[in-house]
Amino acid sequence: MLERRRRYLDNTPVAEARKLFLDRRWGLTEEEILPVTEAVGRVTAKAVFAELSSPHFHAAAMDGVAVRAVDTEGASESFPKRLLLGEQAFPVDTGNVLPAGCDAVIMAEDIFEQGETIEIVAAVAPWQHVRPIGEDIVATEMLLPSGHRLGAVDAGALLAGGQSNVAVRQKPKVTIIPTGNELIAAGKKPNPGQIIEYNSLIFFALVEEWGGEARRHEIVRDDFELLKEAVSNATRTSDLVLVNAGSSAGRRDYTADVLAQLGEVLIHGVAVRPGKPVILAVVAGKPVIGVPGYPVSAVVSLELFLKPLLYALQGQQEPKRTVLQASFSRQVASSLSAEEWLRVKVGCVGERFVATPLARGAGVVTSLVKADGIVRVAQQKEGLVAGETVSVELLRPLQNIEQTIVCSGSHDLTLDILGDLLSRHYPGFSLSSAHVGSTGGIMALRRGEAHLAGIHLLHEETGEYNIPFLRQFLSDIPLVLVTLVEREQGLMVRRGNPRGISRIADLARGDITFVNRQRGAGTRMLLDACLRKEGILPEAINGYHREEYTHLAVAAAVLAGSADVALGVFAAAQALGLDFIPLAKERYDLAVPAKFFAEDKLQKLLGLIRSDQYKLAVKELGGYHTEMTGEIAWQGE
Repeated sequence: MLERRRRYLDNTPVAEARKLFLDRRWGLTEEEILPVTEAVGRVTAKAVFAELSSPHFHAAAMDGVAVRAVDTEGASESFPKRLLLGEQAFPVDTGNVLPAGCDAVIMAEDIFEQGETIEIVAAVAPWQHVRPIGEDIVATEMLLPSGHRLGAVDAGALLAGGQSNVAVRQKPKVTIIPTGNELIAAGKKPNPGQIIEYNSLIFFALVEEWGGEARRHEIVRDDFELLKEAVSNATRTSDLVLVNAGSSAGRRDYTADVLAQLGEVLIHGVAVRPGKPVILAVVAGKPVIGVPGYPVSAVVSLELFLKPLLYALQGQQEPKRTVLQASFSRQVASSLSAEEWLRVKVGCVGERFVATPLARGAGVVTSLVKADGIVRVAQQKEGLVAGETVSVELLRPLQNIEQTIVCSGSHDLTLDILGDLLSRHYPGFSLSSAHVGSTGGIMALRRGEAHLAGIHLLHEETGEYNIPFLRQFLSDIPLVLVTLVEREQGLMVRRGNPRGISRIADLARGDITFVNRQRGAGTRMLLDACLRKEGILPEAINGYHREEYTHLAVAAAVLAGSADVALGVFAAAQALGLDFIPLAKERYDLAVPAKFFAEDKLQKLLGLIRSDQYKLAVKELGGYHTEMTGEIAWQGE
């Protein structure tokens, strides 16, 4: 008998869901007393008042002599005054107690010692160069209000004011419960159908970053009673519970039913993408969030509901990220039924910021790794168009965004090496690489959306690489074409070549499945040229229209067995343990608009390209040639 599938109960708009969940009377966490030395980063539970003044005595603010200001009246360069040491003038160092009766200090550089006396040539005013009692802190004054997160200088001020202990909010205790029969602990090698459990580590770090105290529960199998027991126990010892996975519409997704039996489900399903299946519930008076299993969906759900709740439990307002306006690089369609969170790369190209969308899949955790910011597409908006101005919530410092080199175009493994060297040699600088194919890179240069483009386009009529296409499409833009590498392209097949593939003509065999690069990619154009030479129509190839965006992606498809063969570079085949049948040696260049070529960050990159360190690392990948690396192949007028 088939187990029933559950359906989402709601499609609640984001603002409405946040209000319903966050406006509930959750209350604040209890307070605890900590030594000030251990309280940095914690939030004050009540206002803190000084017990001592600082300084608590009149103190010399300079090295010199302490005097009575009245004794210096009338002193000038024409009529200097002499003061008797030990009676009218008393040597002091910075921080010393001011001698009784004294109310000023003359700096050491303004006095002339003459035996038992000093000579001064200028009068001083009362309390000049003196730190009077309470200059910094006056006993009984408020040092910090309640709800203040203690920083390093705050702790110093508390100690200066005589406070050695401070009342702070307890960290909200959050129990994280990962669920799923398919999950295995990190460190074990997964079999087909098994998944390494890593979401709880992400949750743990976010909880700690947002001021909570995280606890990771062991993996709970997809069993109603086991999950019920785990949630029930967690609500007795925690302020908040996160149940990861089991919130969707699968046959073994029990989270909503468990929470409904233990307490009250407020919302199941929020109009956000990714993140729709989130569950917001109350069990034993404690907030419980059923977090979707896909990592990006999970992080979006935690950003929307966990982050503001953790700050609220500590008596604080959720901090806002820096927002900048950027030009969106290409058209993206979006569902009218939900608000969408797009992960984007951001760079400052010329006089404007450019935002380029990353992979949108809910399970693509690397899209969060690579993202510089988030663009929210409002519900009821059909999407974004190229050139549209969008608001980007930054995930990285603005300075790093301004130091990013934006590379658009064809994918190549050596770009990763180059990006690593750039970050290593010049901290804060980075290389952002968008894999849109060679022609996509050329169009990005035309639209002013990139500093450079990686291209490897073979012109069939002349046999020349790249230059004819730049003359055709960018004739009005002065360019510098720099050779990055020469590389081997060929057919990638599983180890041992079980299908006996040896040439391009074999792709048309009925028993062969192929995986292609995306339209506009130089590798796809090379394939098309080879097919025309052999007289083979694309329709004759099983899998011609299946597209991937990188050499490693097509190599992974071959390794996994979902395709028998792919066209790509030798280094990708070697990285994944595939056999390789060479077909062509091609030149991979970087096209740089002349207006960017002289910029400091581009010159830094060029210096690394020409370095022995880069060339050696490239050669170790296999299938690359660096004899021409760093040479200027062409300059367009």
